[in-house]
Amino acid sequence: MRLLDVAAGPGRLTRAAAGRGALATGCDLAPAMVDLARRLNPAIRFDEASANALPYADGSFDAVVCAFGIGHFPDPERVISEFARVIAPGGLVAMSWWQGYSRNCINGIFHEVIGKLGVSAPDVIPQGPPMDRFSDPQSFANFLRAARFSDVRVEPVASTHRLPDADKLWELAMGSFARASSLIRAQSEDMQRTIRTAVSDSARRYAQADGLHIPIAFLVVSGKKSLNP
Repeated sequence: MRLLDVAAGPGRLTRAAAGRGALATGCDLAPAMVDLARRLNPAIRFDEASANALPYADGSFDAVVCAFGIGHFPDPERVISEFARVIAPGGLVAMSWWQGYSRNCINGIFHEVIGKLGVSAPDVIPQGPPMDRFSDPQSFANFLRAARFSDVRVEPVASTHRLPDADKLWELAMGSFARASSLIRAQSEDMQRTIRTAVSDSARRYAQADGLHIPIAFLVVSGKKSLNP
């Protein structure tokens, strides 16, 4: 299977697909991420590319996957049309996105703290749709159907993410939560310390003897491209 991983980051999903026998290619908009993915996965191809202008011919892949990227793209309709273009007839698409903050608590902690403190910096937040646009199963499924994918399925996934302490939670967020980290870094040093303290306090509700056990929840949506143009 010729598989493309869009917004591949350091290439974990791309590597997993290759490990299962796929002819996998990864791409990402950030040059630093592409360089990192290439260093970590020297046998796999990684390209620098924008999701809304993929540098691949029509029908180049049997499957396109995108883990936790669709909710960050400024124009998701353009992105899904690009996915459809590069997928061969009968091929597959699969994407994931977070459920609401009440179930996906690892993001919810930061949403709660930022809201309580009234933190804002609208000019620095990365462009994208509302964070919860794809958190509803029906809305996520309809997004694929509108792009003319069929056999659409949505699978909810729930788990617990374990971290040794609140410091590791902070490091995780600042390294991978694009909108929250951008917002926090735009604040003064004093406010950043205030946010970090509030996050630590909020995370205590998930503390157990061996560290933090934080509930996470997301959706995986998939669909098939029609055999007929």
